[in-house]
Amino acid sequence: MPALRVLAVDDEPLALRRVEIAVAEMVDVILVGQARSGRGGLELVRAHRPDVLLLDIQMSNLDGFELIEQLEGDTAPLVIFVTAHENFALRAFEVGAVDYVLKPLEFDRLRAALVRARDTLAVADQARRAGELRTLVRSLRGEMSEEPAYATGFWVERKGEHIRTSVQHIEWMEADRDYVRLHTRDGPFLMRGPLSTIQEELDPNQFIRIRRSALVRTDRIKSIRNRGYGDFRILMTSGEELRVGKTYVADVRRLLDKR
Repeated sequence: MPALRVLAVDDEPLALRRVEIAVAEMVDVILVGQARSGRGGLELVRAHRPDVLLLDIQMSNLDGFELIEQLEGDTAPLVIFVTAHENFALRAFEVGAVDYVLKPLEFDRLRAALVRARDTLAVADQARRAGELRTLVRSLRGEMSEEPAYATGFWVERKGEHIRTSVQHIEWMEADRDYVRLHTRDGPFLMRGPLSTIQEELDPNQFIRIRRSALVRTDRIKSIRNRGYGDFRILMTSGEELRVGKTYVADVRRLLDKR
């Protein structure tokens, strides 16, 4: 089979270098060019007509979405997004994107994405691909104009390995020195960073702070107990009972009012 001709567009030199190293290890893939801006990438697409475009989203002078909109139907390559922004991945697959690879780039993950692209090339018509990509741009832009998307998962540590856990699996979390300990249905995990920073990435309608060092997921609360004299306790669905800090009792009361 002929080698897959790939073009990389990213405004981060280190990201481009990582793609270059990864592709060099693949005997059936050729990197035909690199560009550090959307406009430069568009020019190289027209000049080299690659099979696959590895494309970042946020770039100078012409972002990834704007680049896609200017691709001609007869020269449009398949697009694999390589980006640090995870919020639109599910929607991207729904509207026909070939793949959506998150940074930092893992070599095996890129190879899997390129294998998917090769399989798609065998059956896809270029004009149809261009139409799907424009649909993707409209869909992603529509989502970006709505309420800000929140984190759907986190990379966490346990026993020397990093595991991705879904926000949906988190019951509560607490500060633990330089880390945050996530209590999930799969067990406890550690995540580096202050609790306040992690809270900013979470949907405020789903999580509530019950004391300075703890957040709980509201739909995992089984009951709220008032023991008197300002002593409030929250019973989670797991059976754990958590103390509510005095300065956060008002927030818990408002949660009761909403229910």
